Order: sequence, then C-alpha cells, then structure tokens
Amino acid sequence: MTLQAIREVLFWCSIINLALLLGWFVVFTAAHDWIYRVHGKWFDISRDRFDAIHYAGMALYKIGILLFNLVPFIVLLIVD
Repeated sequence: MTLQAIREVLFWCSIINLALLLGWFVVFTAAHDWIYRVHGKWFDISRDRFDAIHYAGMALYKIGILLFNLVPFIVLLIVD
C-alpha cells in the first residue's frame, strides 16, 4: 500500500467518523427525550447520568478520531 493510499484511507475514515459524531450529536439533541425514555425502560438511570454518559462517549469518540485518524493523516501529509 502506498503512502498516498494510506492518506486517502485516513482522510475518508476521518470524514466518516466525524459525520457519525455529528449525527450522534444531532440525534441526541433533537430526540433527547425519546432516547431517554427508550433507555429508561431498559436501565434505571437518572437524566443527569444519561446525559453525562453520552457526553463522555462523544468526548471519547472525538479523542479517538483525533488520535487514530487525524494525527496520522497530518503526519503523512508532513512526511511527504
């Protein structure tokens, strides 16, 4: 696999992952009460804890995107 191919893969992985993160945020903010009701049937969880779990999940996902997609992509741009 060439460096150009790896750069393209990392670029598209970054775009797709950022789109998923944005979609998660949009759905979470637009349908917050419905999502909470659905999960409230399965788990005994407070609204504050539910929000904190989603916020932490989004933060962890964003850090993963930065570390595993964007940083290697930028490094490969600099190297070439």
